[in-house]
Amino acid sequence: MPKAMRIEKTGGPEVLQWVEVDVGEPGPGQARVRHKAVGLNFVDIYQRSGIYKIQLPSGLGSEGAGVVEAVGSGVTEVKPGDRVTYYGGPLGAYSEVRNMPAARMIVLPESISFETAAAMTLKGLTAQCMLRSVYRVRPGDTILWQAAAGGVGLIACQWAKALGAIVIGTAGSPEKVALAKAHGCDHVIDYTREDFVERVREITAGTGVHAAYDAVGKDTFMGSLDCLRTRGILVNFGGASGPVPLLDVAVLSQKGSLYVTRASAVTYFAERADLEAGARELFDIVGSGKVKIEINARYPLKDAGRAHKDLVARKTTGSTILIP
Repeated sequence: MPKAMRIEKTGGPEVLQWVEVDVGEPGPGQARVRHKAVGLNFVDIYQRSGIYKIQLPSGLGSEGAGVVEAVGSGVTEVKPGDRVTYYGGPLGAYSEVRNMPAARMIVLPESISFETAAAMTLKGLTAQCMLRSVYRVRPGDTILWQAAAGGVGLIACQWAKALGAIVIGTAGSPEKVALAKAHGCDHVIDYTREDFVERVREITAGTGVHAAYDAVGKDTFMGSLDCLRTRGILVNFGGASGPVPLLDVAVLSQKGSLYVTRASAVTYFAERADLEAGARELFDIVGSGKVKIEINARYPLKDAGRAHKDLVARKTTGSTILIP
């Protein structure tokens, strides 16, 4: 029987259980996929630990790539033998084989490997919606990306540079600074050594940035606000350091009629047409070579707990994948 990760309760990495599962035939609207690679994302940590509430017991993981083995009735999006990638839908990507809604699957171009797809689908689509929908970055814009050496950051900074933006990134070590510079950042601030707000103001001659993208959360949220120019926008899309502080909206007026949004790719790609359009743009920019996908760590799927520990400890850069 195939195996999968299951959790009976929330907590640390030790709650992950590698168990046999009975997958069965796909039901109506479902397809059965055999995974070749599985993506690791910070949202997995939030769900496993209980920061994001999920119904238990549960599988884990929302991103994977593999081959369709069978489809249920009514499925038109994919067929057996298709190479596919996906993110979203019911949790359960941490598995060798699974059934899931076919409407979440995207057929992969032959030019993109399973590992690349698992490393980039959620992160790349997150970057796409942040840069193209939440705030549409234009040539000449100046943006700030917190944690520029992370999985989403490395993709987004390259993409923003390709769009003609001036890209300022932050990172937490000299090695990560160098990595961010090599992936689209015009300026990188080591936040362990410098005050990033002061440096952003210096770089922009006191003007500030058009948009700040922040998935770090508690430790950087208020500083990111202070990096904005008048009528700038702060796009928060995570809380790696903890939940953001409560915000008195009057502060937004006091700081220059600022905008703040808490954005999620799940919302932006809830409709099939939006998912397909975003995926096409992602595949095109990766295929062009303007955005390179960095896979800097691979773990056996059964060692997902160790991968979680390393991700939380910020020992990883770029994308991390799990191999069934």
